[in-house]
Amino acid sequence: MDKKYLALNDISAYKKSFILSNCIWGIVCSWGYFEKDTVGKQFVRAVDSISANIAEGFGRYGKKDKIKFYYYSRGSVKESLDWNEKAKIRKLIKKEEYDKIYKCLNSLSKEINTLIQFTNNNLTI
Repeated sequence: MDKKYLALNDISAYKKSFILSNCIWGIVCSWGYFEKDTVGKQFVRAVDSISANIAEGFGRYGKKDKIKFYYYSRGSVKESLDWNEKAKIRKLIKKEEYDKIYKCLNSLSKEINTLIQFTNNNLTI
């Protein structure tokens, strides 16, 4: 019997955050220079770091090390929520875009919490 090992792309939070980061990239690329330079770069960096930190945590060996990066990822979700609010208030994104991003980020926060709990409960090292 072959053992199936968990792959990075099996993690829903990783896949969802990767897709979201490319969506935000597409939105920000259409903004003017000032908007990109102030809000855009920060928004893209924050949302990019969600999937990047999940990937880095996944690649770590020890439980504490993995969880540390998952916590970083969760912090980036909160930062991204802040940039999403600023983008809405400053009229850089449409209400529909804001709502879609907000909903995705909120679900990511819950999924990352589940990932942390799963890792904590199932790894011994």
